[in-house]
Amino acid sequence: MSVIKAKALAEAAGAIALAIDDERYPALLRAIYDPPALLFVRGDPAVLLEAQFAVVGSRRASPAGMRLAQTLSSELVKTGLHICSGLALGVDGAAHLGALEGGGKTVAVMATGIDVVYPRRHKALALQLERDGCVVTEFPPGTPPLRQNFPKRNRIISGLSLGVLVVEAALPSGSLITAGTALEQGREVFALPWSMLHKGGLGCLKLIRDGAKMVQGVDDILEELGPLYALQQSSSAPVPSSDRRALRSKSWLLALIGFETVALAELVQCSGRPVGQVLAELSALELSGQVARTAGGFIRC
Repeated sequence: MSVIKAKALAEAAGAIALAIDDERYPALLRAIYDPPALLFVRGDPAVLLEAQFAVVGSRRASPAGMRLAQTLSSELVKTGLHICSGLALGVDGAAHLGALEGGGKTVAVMATGIDVVYPRRHKALALQLERDGCVVTEFPPGTPPLRQNFPKRNRIISGLSLGVLVVEAALPSGSLITAGTALEQGREVFALPWSMLHKGGLGCLKLIRDGAKMVQGVDDILEELGPLYALQQSSSAPVPSSDRRALRSKSWLLALIGFETVALAELVQCSGRPVGQVLAELSALELSGQVARTAGGFIRC
């Protein structure tokens, strides 16, 4: 779809369209291996440029899971993070509500067109998010809730965020797909510990077994995010396209990457640049074949 047509469709739906080369397009999302070419946004698009943390989980969450999602989200926004989730029933809805109750902002990534709220019972919530954050999607206005679009949506949730917390998830579940895309994108993954007797929490136990950070409180999240969160919080302004081209031509980041794996957090800390800028440069170096992504970070080719 052309940018001109997308902008016309967005305007008709009371939204705006952001092309991938737009300065308002979030740098973190632009840096993933398959970023959407267009984003349709209702609300404040500037929120997309600021530090976000994803909170996801089961649509059929237990009362305890719902309460924890809401409480943790409320506490996280008080540290300056915005909450990103998928507007679904269960944990997603509780996370959005918790962020609003905590006086923060929250982003909902939709698997439908910007003018099609799903589930319908979250229509009022979506309107509230437009006032205190934004709703965003890559799908054109009028797109219904198609099953195949939900996994595509999940990569945007993780792509916008510094990390992903899976509150409650069974085996298998869509939340584990989001955790998987987060790992592929080099983001931190967190999970709550549940009893083995609770089938709805077995997905979280699997994530912890496979290396996800176990969360017992907000401090566990902030400790793991470390310099990525601090730098994203201190500088959230968009990087003009001219500046991005200049940065790439200088290969300023390549000097920090050797032939042994170096973690993203270390690159951010050593460079002193915003995490979005570092990820954007890493993406350019990957595309040029100078750098490769590994399980623990990045390595020079």
